[in-house]
This record gives sequence, C-alpha cells and structure tokens, in this order.
Amino acid sequence: MSTKSVRESTGHTFQEIVDRKIARRAFLKGAIALSVVSLASSLLQRPSADGAEIDQLRFHPISLNNEDTVLAAPGYSSDVLIRWGDPLLPGAPDFDFANQTAAAQATQFGYNCDFVHFFPLGSKDSAKRGILAVNHEYTNPELMFADYNPKVPTKNQVDVQLAAHGLAFVEVELSGGKWRWVRNSRYNRRLTGESEMALHGPAAGHELLKSSHDPTGKKVRGTLNNCGGGVTPWGTLLTAEENFNQYFANRNSLSDSDPRKAMHARYGIPASNSERRWETHHSRFDLAKDPNEAFRFGWIVEVDPYNPKFTPRKRTALGRMKHEAATIVVAPDRRVVAYTGDDERFDFVYKFVSKRSMSQRREDNFSLLDDGTLYVAKFDVDDGGNGVGRWIPLVAGQGPLAGWSEAMMLINTRGAADLVGATKMDRPEDIEANPITGKVYVVCTNNSLRGTPGHPGTDPANSVARNAHGHIIEITESNGNHAAREFKWDIFMRCGDPARAEHNSYFAGCDKEKISPVSCPDNIIFDRKGNLWIATDGQPNSLKKNDGIYAAPVQGPDRGYVRQFLSAPVGAEVASLVMTPDDRTLFAAIQHPGEGSKNLESANLTSRWPDGDFPRPSVVAVTKADVIGT
Repeated sequence: MSTKSVRESTGHTFQEIVDRKIARRAFLKGAIALSVVSLASSLLQRPSADGAEIDQLRFHPISLNNEDTVLAAPGYSSDVLIRWGDPLLPGAPDFDFANQTAAAQATQFGYNCDFVHFFPLGSKDSAKRGILAVNHEYTNPELMFADYNPKVPTKNQVDVQLAAHGLAFVEVELSGGKWRWVRNSRYNRRLTGESEMALHGPAAGHELLKSSHDPTGKKVRGTLNNCGGGVTPWGTLLTAEENFNQYFANRNSLSDSDPRKAMHARYGIPASNSERRWETHHSRFDLAKDPNEAFRFGWIVEVDPYNPKFTPRKRTALGRMKHEAATIVVAPDRRVVAYTGDDERFDFVYKFVSKRSMSQRREDNFSLLDDGTLYVAKFDVDDGGNGVGRWIPLVAGQGPLAGWSEAMMLINTRGAADLVGATKMDRPEDIEANPITGKVYVVCTNNSLRGTPGHPGTDPANSVARNAHGHIIEITESNGNHAAREFKWDIFMRCGDPARAEHNSYFAGCDKEKISPVSCPDNIIFDRKGNLWIATDGQPNSLKKNDGIYAAPVQGPDRGYVRQFLSAPVGAEVASLVMTPDDRTLFAAIQHPGEGSKNLESANLTSRWPDGDFPRPSVVAVTKADVIGT
C-alpha cells in the first residue's frame, strides 16, 4: 500500500480528499434513489444473506429537549431499576443521605453508573433473569454531601467516595411486566476502591508496580474510574480503568532525573494537589509518599460475575492507559482479539491478539488475556484517497522500542505508542464489532484542540479541525480476520446538527433532512440484527440540549439514518446501554444527573431526578411489548 501523504500524492489536503469522497458517495446514493424506492417495501421485510432483516428500526424519534426526566420514544416505558445507595448485600442498611458511611456504601449500589452488561441466569439465552454488572466510574461529592468543601474534604467523605467507586453485580428479574433487583441475592457483590485485586500478565511483579501496600507488585488495593468495558465469550466481565490520574497528587515531588516523573506527566498526574484531595487522608494517593501507586491503575480488570469469591485480575498484557472499552472478538483461528481505546485527545486505538486459542472449557480461558501481542493503529489513505491502515505491533526490544522491556512497554504504553508513530485520535472511546457484518466501529467523541496552535492538525481519520461533535469510523479488517495486520476504513458518521451547514455533518450518505441532531458519541452497542445504538456524552455543551440514545442501521437502504430514541435528565449523560438477549429490554446507565450544580442547596440544583428531591445516578429499564426499535 502507498504510505504517501495525500498532499504529496494528489496535491490536496486530507480534508479536501475526505470531503470530496463523501460528496461523491452522497451523489451516487441520490442518483440511485428512485430505483431504491421501488424496492424499499420488499427490502424492509426481506432477509439478507445471513438471515437478518436489513432494516428493523421503525420507532418514531423524539426531539432534543431540556426536560429533567428520562424520555423514550412513543410506545416505550422507562422505569428506574436501581439507584445510588440502594442496599444490595445482606445486612446493608437502607440509604440515609444525611448519615452516609463507608461501611454502608460498600454494601449499597455505588455512584455514577457507567458500563452495564446483562449476564443471563438459568440459561445462556435467558432474558428474564440475570446479573446486571454496573461500573461506578467516579463521584460528584458536591451532590453527595450537604456540607462538602472541595479544598478540605473530611475523611468520612473521602472514604464514602472510595466505597462508591468500583462495580456492582446485582441480580435482576422480570416479574409482572416490570424489572426489579433482588435484595440479598447470592450473586450481589460490590467491588470498591479498597477491594483486593491481583495483577496478572507480563508486568506483574515489576519494580514499578511495587508499593508500600504491596512489596510484591502482584496485589492492588481497589479499582478506580471504571468507565467502559466488555464481556468475554467465556462469560466474564472486563471493566476499564480510565481517568485514574485525578486521584493522585504531587508529581513534582519526584526529581527531574527520576524517569517516573515523565511517565506520570504523560498520563496526566497533577504536579501538586489532586482535584479530589484524597491524599490528605490516604498517603497512597500522594506520589511524595508512594510514587508507584499510580502505576497500579489504568488497566483492564477481569471479573467472574457468577463467582462472588473470584479475585478480580488486572490484565497487564492489554496495556496501561485511560481505557474506555475492552471488546472481545474471536478470530477464525479462535484466538481472541480485544479492542480498546485510550480516551484522551490525541491518543490511540489499540487491539490485543492472544497467543493461545480459546478453549471450550471455561476455566482454561481465565489466563487467555495474559499472553499475546498488543497493537496500535496507524490510519492512512492510498493514492485514491481510500482509507487504509495497519496495526503496528508493540514489541519490546525491537525498532523504536529497543532497550525497552515488555513490562515497561505495558506500564508506559502511551510512551511506546508515541515512538512507533501511531495515529493521534480525537478521544477514541468505545470500539465495538458488528455481530452481523463483522465491521469494527471506533467512536471518537470530540477534540476541540484539533488543528489549534500548538496541537496536531487534521489527518485522514480525524479530518475536522476543532472537532466539537465527534465522529465514528468504520473499519473492515483484512479478509474479515480480526487478528489481521491491515485494514480498510471509512467515515461512517460526522456528528452535529444536520441543519447547520457549519457543522459539516455526514451520516453515511443518508438524507440529512431525516437525521436527528447528534453530538459527542460515547458508548455504542449493536442489537441482534446489527443496528447501531449510540449513547452520547457532551450535548449539553455542544448542542445545549440533553444527552441521549440514538439508533441507526449500518446497512440497507436506511444506512446512516440516525434517530433519537431516548433523552437523559438535565446534567446527565447516558453513559452506557445494553439489551437483554431477546432485545426486548434496554438497560441504560444515567450518570451524574444535576452535574453543573454548585451544591445541594435547592436554588443551585439543576436536576432532582429521579425522585424529585436530590439527584441520584440510576439504571433505567426501557421496555415495550415487542423488540426494542420496532
């Protein structure tokens, strides 16, 4: 393939090439519109070659709004399933806002729910009973405590927040047409910022992973900032540690000659105080006292939801970064591939390919993610302006990584990717593979610094300067093999308000007059028929409207037809979503309602969702007497 820049080979800029290609695609789609119309009625009902119907999205879209509630498409019901503070474990007290303790919170549903996944109970296809796994990404202490002072938090406030982080596993069941959670179920579990976890893989035991808490470098106290995630074919959860840097303090306590100082800077550890001031009560968050503790975060963590005694395992072979996702796909030779994004402006897209093939015996796969090759993506174009790319292996001791050990490369993954020339992306968040087509979709949320002074300019895969609305890239792996080293790519969606020409939006060539305004895509899923569902994070800033959930077909005559399905309360994002195996229930995580409120005083609150008093992050269940989307 050609590796020439577009300007070198054609005399045009990246933006010109991308815009010209998109314009041509839209023209060709319009030119055949009449013939498509004549076939549309039959195509909507005609199965495709793999047996799936081409278009199954027939719900009536809702409009952008600023209402302080969850609104779903007409005909759908939305019910709060579980709230922050609801008691889960035996002996857990009912939530008492005025008398919170860390001990109580560690037995109750945590704060700011993010990634959600439904693990069936009874059979692999069960859609009426299961374990709902929920990440608790971070806390909004100004909305948790009536007397919170951000510069001087009390020890109890810090300890409650540590307990409100992590994950929850909750048994849920459909009863009488309504979903409910099961109190005291043997499957219910809380993992917090204090729960013991194990480090596994090539970096376990390395000097940089040894701390005052654990001189072996193989045990970790807690998991923090669990954002996106994934699920393995053998039925375990993968939870992604993202913005862990915000909990640590005092990078400048290290000398300039200490290589750890530059590594901490590359990951955004503050030079002095942390924004949360946890270091005032817990020395492990102070680099002056425990300079290695931060290296023990930023990993993908594997947990078995069916075994409450399973010790969570941080999988170092998948690299250390601000992970947003961990999507597993099985290659033709049964090796497993894990896609993950590093959610930072100008950071990278990765995939891990296991060395061993997946076993039919479940327990044999519990070490599968400890040995393999980590790759980082390089996006380019050929001489015709078509998207091409390659996966660059991060192999210690070779090429630019000569002198690096494997453990060091995995601990300082960002530094390794910097050296091999990977493509700097616009906040790559979720990455998911379509179960019908096999194509991989990379969600880039936004990047307002793209093309501004002192920052990288546009490139083929990130072609919008000051990218306020984000975009989605569609990848086709070579020969349909997710373990391949080369791929082709295209822009599936450039987000924004289609009615505003300055947004330069694009939706796979679909007529913009039909499109719902959409901005800042974050997490995505696919339903059983391969339709794309998008949760947004940032529309209150970019569009001045609430965040929501959108859906669009990725194939057939309605490819790219984006419709809004649900909207969140004021200040909240829809952090994640998942459907039951029969696609008849959609669970959605409503995170940080009321964010932007200065404190809990009545005059300052922007949201009182869900109960009308003070905001509580919650998971909602959206249902209809039919498949979601119809």
